[in-house]
Amino acid sequence: MNLKKYILILVLCSLSGAIIVPSMAQPMLRAPEMYIGVQGGVQASTVLYSPTVSYMNNPFTNGVLLGGDGGLVFRYAGHKVCGLQVELNYMHRGWREHDASTGTYERHLHYLELPFLMHLYFPQQRSVRGFLNLGPQIGFCIADTYSGTPLSAAASKQYQSLNSRFDWGLAAGLGFYVRTQKAGLYQLELRANYSLGSIYGTQPGDYFSRANPLDVSINLGWLWPLNKQVKNPKVKIKN
Repeated sequence: MNLKKYILILVLCSLSGAIIVPSMAQPMLRAPEMYIGVQGGVQASTVLYSPTVSYMNNPFTNGVLLGGDGGLVFRYAGHKVCGLQVELNYMHRGWREHDASTGTYERHLHYLELPFLMHLYFPQQRSVRGFLNLGPQIGFCIADTYSGTPLSAAASKQYQSLNSRFDWGLAAGLGFYVRTQKAGLYQLELRANYSLGSIYGTQPGDYFSRANPLDVSINLGWLWPLNKQVKNPKVKIKN
């Protein structure tokens, strides 16, 4: 692992600590909130290459691949404004190359992903809440497929097998949810995932200096309470 990756890990740990430590100092709820549920939605993904690959000079315009995602959610909120959220998700990532005369090539990378997120919500005693999810995620590519014909035989570095199927990075989401008395919790979230790991080698002498997946998704979720909810939960201060 090179110095750049050590620095990224240090920054990630520092950000997590900056969120977790002040959050744990918040007043605790009399009855912690625990939910389990499902979520799913649509996803737009690409891979940030350096140097750029043929027919994908701008990955945000002609390099985006549309796919889907979905998974399981567990949420525990024991403090006044924060909690912990753990997920197990399927993610359809990849990228797209297109040329009007040659055709289209799409690379499909199918991941299982495990995010560990700090869940910050506001306001505390309302049935409708806004929330922010932030934290690290790890994943593993379980399938690597493609459609179409490679468009550039001369520069084919991006068509080779993956150097690493393991993925790690940072996830951040913003959304809101509605709590009901009998039908659980419904939520909508916009989330971005940036992989700090590279799918191809980026060591000195390798062709790419960067090959990091990036995706943005919008998801609907339905969660059910695992414990009895307090209608207007009060808080207590720990000594």
